[in-house]
Amino acid sequence: MNLRRAIGLAAAGIGLTAAANATLSNRAGPLEPPLSGTSQTYRWRGMDVSYVEAGDEDAPTLVFLHGINAAGSSGEFREVFSELAEDYHVVAPDLPGFGLSDRPPLYYSPALYEDFVGDFLAEYDDPAVVASSLTAAYTVAAAARDDVSVSRFVLVCPTERGGPEPNEWLRELVRAPVVGEALFNLIASRPSIRYFNDDHGYYDPSKAGDDWEDYEWRTAHQENARFAPASFISGYLNSDIDLGESLAALDVPTTLVWGRESDITPLKDGRELAERADCTLVVFDDAMLLPHVEYPNAFVETVRDALV
Repeated sequence: MNLRRAIGLAAAGIGLTAAANATLSNRAGPLEPPLSGTSQTYRWRGMDVSYVEAGDEDAPTLVFLHGINAAGSSGEFREVFSELAEDYHVVAPDLPGFGLSDRPPLYYSPALYEDFVGDFLAEYDDPAVVASSLTAAYTVAAAARDDVSVSRFVLVCPTERGGPEPNEWLRELVRAPVVGEALFNLIASRPSIRYFNDDHGYYDPSKAGDDWEDYEWRTAHQENARFAPASFISGYLNSDIDLGESLAALDVPTTLVWGRESDITPLKDGRELAERADCTLVVFDDAMLLPHVEYPNAFVETVRDALV
């Protein structure tokens, strides 16, 4: 094969890949808010951060902070948000790089998310916080700031680590134009999303629901959707804090909620964390990473009990 032919084939391959990426993006279409309430925008460091709020503004504020994955969004709390709006002023942002928030091609980092969470929480007087998975670590770190005052924590399967040891080659590959977008489209494909939900997210995968899996696919195929997850899957969003030590140093009553069958963050981690930081541990049987979706009524009661 001569050089001219090889270059022509490579160019054709790149063109076809770019066309396939564009087709998927167009098929995803625009997103709608995943929660019922009033959609708002928080301007932060040149970005528009989308959030939904509901409930009586004079009621105590309860902020929901979703976990991080390839298809993360505030819709993680879709089964409990409206119910808790009956008692609280509930607020749920899409983190920068996710959902309806801006997704600039930044090098997303724990420091960025800690700063965002701290600045967002500082907008409210003594809010309670429900935070999930890796975002719980950012929230605990942010709560140590002098300008942040949190009244209560409910942390769902919290962890300091959401990926492997940092791998710069993998991060740059996913960030790369055309090829990186194609790779991320595979990572965020419908079969991949369904696999994660079935294998790690839900003890009963049917509780995810086809409509929700469709929303996850669409949010993962918005413009620039790969940049925040590129840092996540390459290990660059792992937190440096020690959760037990940091929680113990805070004067914030904390309830840990754990799915007994969780394998990514096993229950033994929850027991150890509860003992080290003197937290209340609530375990949901037949649940994995998302007990608030699998058992929303019981989760709502757990939150109400925790915030008394």
